[in-house]
Amino acid sequence: MKYRHLGKTGIQVSELSFGSWVTFHTQAGIDSAVTMLAAAYDAGVNFFDNAEAYAAGKSEEVMGAAIKKLGWRRGSYLVSTKLFWGLHEGPNEQNTLNRKYLLEGIDSSLARLGMDYVDLLYCHRADPSTPIEETVWAMHNIIERGKALYWGTSEWEADDVVTAIDIAERHHLHKPVVEQPVYNLFERHRFGSDYDRLYKELGYGSTTWSPLASGLLTGKYQAGIPGDSRGAVEGYDWLQGQLTDANSLAKVAALQPIAREMGATLAQFSLAWCLQNPHVSSVLTGASRVEQVHENMKAIKFIDSFTPDVMAAIDRVFE
Repeated sequence: MKYRHLGKTGIQVSELSFGSWVTFHTQAGIDSAVTMLAAAYDAGVNFFDNAEAYAAGKSEEVMGAAIKKLGWRRGSYLVSTKLFWGLHEGPNEQNTLNRKYLLEGIDSSLARLGMDYVDLLYCHRADPSTPIEETVWAMHNIIERGKALYWGTSEWEADDVVTAIDIAERHHLHKPVVEQPVYNLFERHRFGSDYDRLYKELGYGSTTWSPLASGLLTGKYQAGIPGDSRGAVEGYDWLQGQLTDANSLAKVAALQPIAREMGATLAQFSLAWCLQNPHVSSVLTGASRVEQVHENMKAIKFIDSFTPDVMAAIDRVFE
């Protein structure tokens, strides 16, 4: 495993990281989480991602309990969580980045994780109803109080990130340092021209999610939706249209011989492709079984296999 700086910060994250979305609590309890976290950690992963909204807070509880069982030294790993959606229906407690919610939300997340601080706290989405200045000040105060070490954004528009950075620099506050965008062979818009300034000029980092397009890029949906897959999980039926789209499945089929020629599985191929982007700090992987963790970790062997010819072949598949 190699490590990359999180944007222009001094902190380094493993090229592949491990996230808990969908799986923890929903598909994996504490014992399974212990096994998967240990496999990732042993492979060199030092960054583990979560969010308040994942399984309505239960994902944080599972991760916290699992890490406590593992007994890792706190300085040897990084944990992130995210705030925005909220767990309650009060007008100041959902779909917001107001000061009250953020200051209370981080305390609740830390209690569920059983930790004194998280290394990285994201604003899970942008909130057009709250002034960005209020959000920046609240995130600064959370860091000053030692409850998070860095903060970032997730699925924010580039202009909003620039505004947040400008406010922070103007008032000498802790500024956001990283975006968490969707990024895979099908979804590349968060690295489009609108974001050039963020990554190239401002040195913003990125911890990308859904590198396998919810499993579509593993090839396991070519013959339908398996009963033990993410597409069959209760509450995630909204994924089924994407996972059964004929055009997308045809592209996946066209990628298979390219991956096979490389000696990689489709999953390893797709993960390694994401790391070709020099502006990617870390690629978040997910798993419901430890065997998937072991397979995903092998993707780092193929990072240097994407020759110009291979990249051209991929471009032809995606036109």
